[in-house]
Amino acid sequence: MSLPPLMQQYRRIKAAHPDAVLMFQVGDFYEMFHDDAKLAASVLELALTARDKNAPEPIPLCGVPVQAADGYVARLVRAGHNVAVCDQMEAPTGKGIVRREVTRVITPGTVTEAHMLEGGRANYLAAVCGAGEGYGLAWVDISTGDFRLMDILMDTGGDRPAERLAAELARIEAREVLVPETDPPALEGLAAPVRPVGGFDPKRAERALAEHLQVATLAGFGVEGPTPGVGAAGALLAFLAETQKGVLPQVTALKRVPAEQAMVLDPATARNLELTRRLADGRREGTLLGVLDRTRTPMGARTLREWLTAPLRERETIARRHGAVDWLVGHAEEREAIGEALKGITDLERLGARAAMGRAVPRDLAALAASLAPLPGLGVLLPEYGAEVLGEIRGAWDDLADLHDDLVKTLSDEVPAALKDGGAIRAGVSSELDELRAVGRDVRGALTRMEAAERERTGIDSLKVRHNNVFGYYIEVTRAQLAARGVPDDYRRKQTLANAERFITPELKELEAKVLSAADRIGRLEAELFAALRARVGAQVARLQWTGAAVGAVDTLWALAGAATRHGWVRPEITEGRDLIVREGRHPAVEALLPAGTFVANDTDLSGEAPVRIVTGPNMAGKSTYLRQVALICLLAQMGSFVPAASARIGVVDRIFSRIGASDNVSEGLSTFMVEMTETAAILHHATPQSLVILDEIGRGTSTFDGLSLAWAVAEHLHDGPGCRTLFATHYHELTELAAARKGVRNVNVQVREWNDEIVFLHRIVPGGADRSYGIQVARLAGLPRPVLARAREVLANLEGGELDREGRPRIGHSRGGEGAPEATAAGTGEKGGVQYDLFGGEGHPVLAELRRLDLSNTTPLEALNTLQRLQDGLRGS
Repeated sequence: MSLPPLMQQYRRIKAAHPDAVLMFQVGDFYEMFHDDAKLAASVLELALTARDKNAPEPIPLCGVPVQAADGYVARLVRAGHNVAVCDQMEAPTGKGIVRREVTRVITPGTVTEAHMLEGGRANYLAAVCGAGEGYGLAWVDISTGDFRLMDILMDTGGDRPAERLAAELARIEAREVLVPETDPPALEGLAAPVRPVGGFDPKRAERALAEHLQVATLAGFGVEGPTPGVGAAGALLAFLAETQKGVLPQVTALKRVPAEQAMVLDPATARNLELTRRLADGRREGTLLGVLDRTRTPMGARTLREWLTAPLRERETIARRHGAVDWLVGHAEEREAIGEALKGITDLERLGARAAMGRAVPRDLAALAASLAPLPGLGVLLPEYGAEVLGEIRGAWDDLADLHDDLVKTLSDEVPAALKDGGAIRAGVSSELDELRAVGRDVRGALTRMEAAERERTGIDSLKVRHNNVFGYYIEVTRAQLAARGVPDDYRRKQTLANAERFITPELKELEAKVLSAADRIGRLEAELFAALRARVGAQVARLQWTGAAVGAVDTLWALAGAATRHGWVRPEITEGRDLIVREGRHPAVEALLPAGTFVANDTDLSGEAPVRIVTGPNMAGKSTYLRQVALICLLAQMGSFVPAASARIGVVDRIFSRIGASDNVSEGLSTFMVEMTETAAILHHATPQSLVILDEIGRGTSTFDGLSLAWAVAEHLHDGPGCRTLFATHYHELTELAAARKGVRNVNVQVREWNDEIVFLHRIVPGGADRSYGIQVARLAGLPRPVLARAREVLANLEGGELDREGRPRIGHSRGGEGAPEATAAGTGEKGGVQYDLFGGEGHPVLAELRRLDLSNTTPLEALNTLQRLQDGLRGS
């Protein structure tokens, strides 16, 4: 069966965009058909109807008004769907089918509309390609024009490129990831949709990038050679050229990010440290970002997030940021004035990009004009000399005064929401526009004069000159007056109503034509003048991007100085060595949640020849908080912030590793213990002497002896292998004995006090190891029933005494080896004739009895070794 021309056109366009929901403009509606209609009706909660309902096979249909389409597009994209917007490219003439074209394809990574974006976060589209020596990664935010690439190459770690790639993808939080159609790299655990595309050839990509950026070579952007990263960047460019229909004027530069530039934070570490989201509920409150982010501009919020998730490793660059924060902390009056100036600045980068893409509306440019107004004043507030980063920004400051003047002189003081509403262009910009507006203003007076003249001419006092959108202008006369007086011969009947007649006259028709012509010409002229202004703004997009980035840096430094002032943080000393000496350090997020002055500060010293600390103490005493605070202090220092401490001396950390807490990964069939071991394996493979490792309760997911053995071996490896700075929290008190065997290991514990079988947590880290875990006391605080607690104390006493039957009761009347003793089996074999020593009923052994009697406090090391040798011989001979 042949389809109507409209549906033939639809099918042809849909065939070119099979992976997108096609929003097909039909008059004032975007309509969706077939499977697109079913999907959209479900996601958007629309009524699903049908086209040609009486046909043998009606076509499923749903639609949304063109004027309200943005909200529906946003919901589809947030649900992970691509949307192809197909617009009518000409007005209907009644002769043939209207020409339609897809003007844009919107995907999660290609959004530019303000209402679909979060101001404080970048919206990255990424591309990844694998190569024999590693990976190429590129990412772009087309809402700002930020375009970067990185080459992640093979090193001695073997599988490090894959792990580094995962860390970078998690850090940038890409909304969408492109991979090659053939041989795509494995990207596990990625929340963003992955789309196979072509165009990853590095040589072809190098030429395409140079052509787009209008340069002969990419060397000026720090990019040399057709690397895998260049291939990924080329794939991004090709994808954007297709989805944005070649409109990419905001992508004016490409930045190469050296893989060694930033501290590496793998996804597990970023989660465990709660940098941007809480582990419990995903909220920002209670995170490090929540403490720091008092930024006043969207650029500042995005810059702060970037600095936080990618701390620096280059000492001089870190020191320049510290110098800027130091100046702001010391100049309170200037800091307050800078904050007031920042308050009036909105998103220069995204507004500039929208103008460059031809998508800015009048209120976008009005917002841009308002944001440019504070820039001259902000520039002069920055120090000319010193203050490191701030001085550098002042030296290159561009206040965009010429662009601001152009906007203010062209736009009206009160711009409309939509250009079609009129009034966007200021009076005096165009004499022709002013004349046409004068005609429009005179219409009311002309109509009033005409109405008076017609009343006098006809003698009908109730005669009215009116207008509606259907019939235009007309003269209305009641039927009673028409019968009584009649109307002049030049009146032409236009419409008959129940109680009145409507007429048109040559004079009124001429006035109507003049008004309509003026309105049409005003609309076209305003559109032309606004488009010209938008083009002039778009031509300055590179300047807007530079100034936007500069404002973002100033805003971030201002926020860091504010945090330092509010919370009493200090400037850290950054060295090239392996020091990590913190005096009176605090956890920034936890301290912010507590009443002022109540957080217990603690010292840390992982420098010199003793970089490993075994941390013991009961649950709830603060071990995990202490571990995290040390890591966060290092991270804050290297992002350029002051730190919550009395003083801090920190050798540059190349990577922070964290293994704190775990849960089952059901989707991948991994148990808690397997997750724990996988994360620990990554640490052992990649830790270097410059790394910081924080470990909490390694080995607790398996049997006691297996767990203790693994924990001991892991601690030994970190000490003997990379020798990295390590905090190892554990409930295995036996692990404290490692300090006697390894000179670089020291014991510390979280101090508690006992009182009447209750414990008081002091949260103070002190030298030495803890000898108890206080588990029963903590269980009491958690509300366990008293009978359970009493039974637990009984079992604990029996365990410590080594005398339990199989039901956990003290054994009575069982003399060792005597009558009535249970028949024993050989240990671990199940064979009769030996003795199996298990927890709930194995026979005692003379060696165990001698161990109980041994007074270690009065035994010399040599005596202890001799005793151990004798006991071992006894066990072997048993």
